[in-house]
Amino acid sequence: MIDIKWLEKKAEGGPSYLEEYRQSLIHRGATTDVLDQILDLNKKRKEMITQAETAKSNQNKVSGEIAQMKRSGQDASAMIAEMGKLAGSVKEMEAQAQAVDQQVYQLLLTIPNKPHHTVPVGGGAEDNKLVKKVGEAKKFSFKAKEHWELGEKLDILDFERAGKVTGTRFSFLKGAGARLERALIQFMMDVHSNEHGYTEMIPPFIVNSVSLTGTGNFPKFKEDVFHLEGTDYYLIPTAEVPVTNYYNNEMLNESDLPKSFCAYSPCFRSEAGSHGRDTKGLIRQHQFNKVELMTFSLPEKSHEMHEQLTSHAENILNKLELPYRRMLLCTGDMGFGSAKTYDLEVWLPGQNEYREISSCSNFEDFQARRANIRYRPAGGGKPAFVHTLNGSGLAVGRTLIAILENYQQEDGSIVVPSALVPYMGGKKLIAKS
Repeated sequence: MIDIKWLEKKAEGGPSYLEEYRQSLIHRGATTDVLDQILDLNKKRKEMITQAETAKSNQNKVSGEIAQMKRSGQDASAMIAEMGKLAGSVKEMEAQAQAVDQQVYQLLLTIPNKPHHTVPVGGGAEDNKLVKKVGEAKKFSFKAKEHWELGEKLDILDFERAGKVTGTRFSFLKGAGARLERALIQFMMDVHSNEHGYTEMIPPFIVNSVSLTGTGNFPKFKEDVFHLEGTDYYLIPTAEVPVTNYYNNEMLNESDLPKSFCAYSPCFRSEAGSHGRDTKGLIRQHQFNKVELMTFSLPEKSHEMHEQLTSHAENILNKLELPYRRMLLCTGDMGFGSAKTYDLEVWLPGQNEYREISSCSNFEDFQARRANIRYRPAGGGKPAFVHTLNGSGLAVGRTLIAILENYQQEDGSIVVPSALVPYMGGKKLIAKS
């Protein structure tokens, strides 16, 4: 959430913060109309509060006069009647101010974060900036197959029966496919906890609307989330939601920061608006597994922590010897709440292109302001909002896809990456039995 006090603040020797933010919305491709509405309503709210405070002051004055009249034995009935009118007026003014305050809050929830100054301006994916490329895109002496074709022929993926049991965009993983998925989860959690120092976490897979509002999923992306009818419960679209809200409405100490968690969870997404895209295979499923990296940071350290978190996600790709590239997303391709995002894209020979496997973002104080997560500075002073960061470390299903396509052999068998052999019970090759 954007701080309205920041929007109202006047900058010295340059454009106002409001104009700076207005321009950032234009760069994001978002509408700016709501800004004037927010500021007009907030001005109205302040005027109402001033009126209510003036009425309260008059109420106190009348109350004193009534007490004085009673002490001197005078008839105070007229003053008491006036007092009743003033009390009713004060309550009405306070209720109106509170209603307008709620309107301002609801509108603030709908506007995106301000991009960091290092984010390139652009309209879409074509304007993203290549930061680095690691490994050579694999070429084969035979025509590379896509993961879904490999998986079905090896009898480790079954989409047809999943469609019968549930519907489209679901799958069964079988045999070595199920073992590979489980191996990847354990491998990722081990690397992040043992080597990178994250605290392991398995969060609730169901959250309430307050939590989804805290991370920025609500109200804008409500249609993307599965709702449990008749409740305030929703299936999580990512572990980012419960883990970010772990400290919802809490005050941390500066010495507590940074706090970093690696969390395994299944993820559930309605994939609204994705009709016709990636209809085959595991790329865009309604249910998938993911290992999420989450850090709560001091504001002055968050961009340094962002680089570190991204490198930790990259380390999984390095250990699996998968070719990938890091992209810095432009203003028009960034997520709603992000101030800066790196996408890691893995090479998929079957598709002959790079596809996203991790998105690592620094939200600065955008989520913390919504979820009210603050810290108390060690040297005293006013409490401040923490900065939150997260990223996939990695999306498990997409990592499985990358392994199938990059480690395929001409006969359709799959070589198991050496880093995963211990997690596969020593199995080095997945072949049709």
